[in-house]
Amino acid sequence: MRLTIGALSAIERVGNKLPHPFWLFVIMAGLVILASAALSALNVSVVSPADGETVSVTSLLSTEGIHFIIGDAISNFAAFPPLPLIVAVMIGVSVAEQSGLITAALRGSVTRVPKKWLTFAVVLTGISASVASDAAYVVYIPLAAMVFKAVGRSPILGLVVGFGSVSAGYNAALTITLTDALMSGLSTSAAQIIDPGYVVNPLANFFFTFVSAIFLAIVITLLTELVLVKLSGNAREDEDAEIGDLGSMLLTDSERKGMRRAGLTLLVYFGLIAAMLAPPASPLRGEDGGLLSSPLLSGVAFVLAIAFLLVGIVYGRTTGSLPTMASVPPAMAVGVRELAPVLVLFFAAAQFIAYFSWSGMADVIAISGANFLESTGVPPALLFVGFLVLAAILNVFITSGSAQWALIAPVFIPMFMLMGISPETTQALYRIADSATNIISPMSAYFIMVLGLLQKYRKDAGVGTMISLTLPISITVFVSWTLFFFLWWGLGIPLGPGTPYTY
Repeated sequence: MRLTIGALSAIERVGNKLPHPFWLFVIMAGLVILASAALSALNVSVVSPADGETVSVTSLLSTEGIHFIIGDAISNFAAFPPLPLIVAVMIGVSVAEQSGLITAALRGSVTRVPKKWLTFAVVLTGISASVASDAAYVVYIPLAAMVFKAVGRSPILGLVVGFGSVSAGYNAALTITLTDALMSGLSTSAAQIIDPGYVVNPLANFFFTFVSAIFLAIVITLLTELVLVKLSGNAREDEDAEIGDLGSMLLTDSERKGMRRAGLTLLVYFGLIAAMLAPPASPLRGEDGGLLSSPLLSGVAFVLAIAFLLVGIVYGRTTGSLPTMASVPPAMAVGVRELAPVLVLFFAAAQFIAYFSWSGMADVIAISGANFLESTGVPPALLFVGFLVLAAILNVFITSGSAQWALIAPVFIPMFMLMGISPETTQALYRIADSATNIISPMSAYFIMVLGLLQKYRKDAGVGTMISLTLPISITVFVSWTLFFFLWWGLGIPLGPGTPYTY
């Protein structure tokens, strides 16, 4: 344990020296500019296996390159695939969040569950709480501690279970979330380096993430009852600890009424869509009359945004949190304002990816890397494991999932595509790595937040206490979810509707 704590302390020191993700992308963009000039001067080139054409590196310090850097900066940002997706989805999600619907749904999911199902319900709800984005950490983790305390169990155990489910299970969910839109946009941007017309749909991993949510809920529940319950017994709460009042977390009559109406609205909404899809000549079907080519799939971000918007309005009008329809646009605006840090990051990330692609460096690195890996005869399974380990380690230092994916997707997605691996498969692998080590990263603001909550229950709790309780979750999720992916992949089950494993 001392060795583990020492290693994490070293990680924290190194991580604290890393620049903000915005400056990290600025630095990487600068390095691409310099590297493109050097590689161009050396006449570095490769032969594309797709068409036999020679791909050369073009200097960004050339006249043409400088024109691109300055003249296309705005268009690079405006055409960045994740940008419209995340804004569109967030407009709808924000109404549901500002109305209080999402918080009420989280509270209602666990406050009326039979005791024998409590742990599983807390874990499954926490895994799916990613629909509330980072708000899940703030709202749900303290709630999990109070729910456990209310049934006579350790609030420390509830705190750890809540943190583990929200954090380590972040990229699995029973519904489509904002993360799906964000990741698919970044994956699309990376895939278009090789195939300009390629689009990764937000539903690309939905089958896998839906079943993964249930699988991880079972795994974390078993881990809790067989291991964590014993570990938390060694970290009992102080007798004078202020646990909080669960009564304030119970749903009011108005909130329950709002939840019922919101649920009915959701059923009617999707029922109407299903009814409109039923006729073979439906305009909602694709040009070939198929469901997989339906605009509902390509425009699923918009469909999702409308769903959140409708249920948020119904809930808010029922409970009075949105007293008039005039309250809806300001609620939308809150979501856009909260995206400001992401949009700032996207501006730098868009330039980095655009430079990387325009210079030809992405193609050269992808083709060279693919040729090297193929020459070594590394089987796909071993290749997947190597990628998982690398991404999991990087996640400890770069805790923003979108920042890390924007940084490594332009390298690995094109490289794997040239090896016949689809972008959707690479994205599914990244989900596992990005989730599993969230819970043990001392660089994460939520790691510090949960440590602070832990100290409310036990004043002498420190990083060592946190690590002893969270490390088993991190390791178990990483190993079990990886094995689950290989089983899924081996059986050839689609990752999502119409999602291929190969490219």
